[in-house]
Amino acid sequence: MRGRGTTPGGSPGGVSAPPPPPPPARGSVVGGGASVVTVPVGGVNFSRLDPLAFKVLLESAQPGTTAITGEPQCTVATYSVKYNTVGGAGEATDASAAIIVPSGAGPSCSGSRPVLLYAHGTNTDKTYDMTRLADNTEARLVAAMYAAQGFIVVAPNYAGYAGSSLGYFPYLDAAQQSADMIDALRAARASFAAIGAADSGKLLVTGYSQGGHVALATLRAMQALGTAEFKPAAAAGLSGPYALIQFGDSVFGGTPRQGVTAFLPLLIAGGQHAGAGIYGAASEVYEAPYAAGIEAGTIKSLPVALFARDSLPQAAGFGQYFGDDHLIKSSYRAAYLADLAAHPCDLNPAAPLDCAPQHALRRLFRKNDLRTFAPAAPLMLCGGNADPTVPYQNTASALAYFRANGAAGALTEVDLDTIPGPADPYRARKLDFLAAKAALRATQNGGGAADAAVEANYHAGLVAPFCLAAARDFFQAVLAR
Repeated sequence: MRGRGTTPGGSPGGVSAPPPPPPPARGSVVGGGASVVTVPVGGVNFSRLDPLAFKVLLESAQPGTTAITGEPQCTVATYSVKYNTVGGAGEATDASAAIIVPSGAGPSCSGSRPVLLYAHGTNTDKTYDMTRLADNTEARLVAAMYAAQGFIVVAPNYAGYAGSSLGYFPYLDAAQQSADMIDALRAARASFAAIGAADSGKLLVTGYSQGGHVALATLRAMQALGTAEFKPAAAAGLSGPYALIQFGDSVFGGTPRQGVTAFLPLLIAGGQHAGAGIYGAASEVYEAPYAAGIEAGTIKSLPVALFARDSLPQAAGFGQYFGDDHLIKSSYRAAYLADLAAHPCDLNPAAPLDCAPQHALRRLFRKNDLRTFAPAAPLMLCGGNADPTVPYQNTASALAYFRANGAAGALTEVDLDTIPGPADPYRARKLDFLAAKAALRATQNGGGAADAAVEANYHAGLVAPFCLAAARDFFQAVLAR
């Protein structure tokens, strides 16, 4: 029985409550549009970096950078644009992106330019921002490699970063992160006219590490849309974890990787927010010193060891990831391994996801594994076969799947850690990478210290710039056809 003066919906006065307003359109610009971001060089803030000023910034931050990127050819200006997008559960949120625009009199700097959509690598700092060329190594390298050579760069920060209202990172969430990339590109395109960026209509997609996964997820999402709005001319995945369930199974199977105690909690948290039901309480997964802090997002330091010292199996050479101070409960690992034994995946390279895991984390890995489509655009995958962070098997497995499933676009594989033949189109990049690795070893006088230095710097410090350079070579070759 209802009280007097109310409607079935419970509103007073006999008037129904109005429906909530619809969420803002995805990809729409928030605020007054793109705003210029100044870059400090030598104590002076520049709204536009001419080639000389940019070279000073590059070489002062890391001497020798322009030997890899090439001399800056164009003046670059960096802008920030905020846009509407979605979180891992489809909730409305916001994010921001850098737009780095080339200009100048040179033929590669003026007129209509190709657009490079770039996905950044893993970072746990919520303030991470691709507009900050002075103190963000990845942003500076991408700007030097692409914008200063005549590409319009659009580099999303992702939801959860750089002032986004989302309180978590949808880490390696293929559906969310590809939507975020698409929304950033929409917002950037809506801003181009106001900031003097002339889009040639040629779209290129790439990213490194986490961003390699995001780039391929974005290529897949754009193909699935099947519209003229997004037609990538080419894409390049760089050292990404594309074969995610294979990667996860190898970690729990006894071969954890460098940085695993940082990226695994990110992935689990993202899945939990997206409704994957990884746990009822974090203490089901994590040991007591870490469970509460991880769930609250307050952990500042995590152990190197993922599993208990006596937890089996353990592959030879991976002993540092097993110890008394460890992250994952042995009972949780045992449940994962039981599901792996009962429901194995990767039995057929042409159909690696023809499996039905029941463990929630394995289901999450399978859901975000990118071996599900055949690229229609030319695709390069680049990495190094000795990568201690993201195993090269991700690249090999993805390429095997794409080849077996009729990829319409040409596939190019670049393993930097091989001796190139005289006709190898990426010979210079491979030789430069091998030289950089040897130079780093020489600083440590050889031996175990040299091996440790190469391992510590391999993924982010050594491979990244040379894969970015190889991707630029690949894109320029595609554009020249």
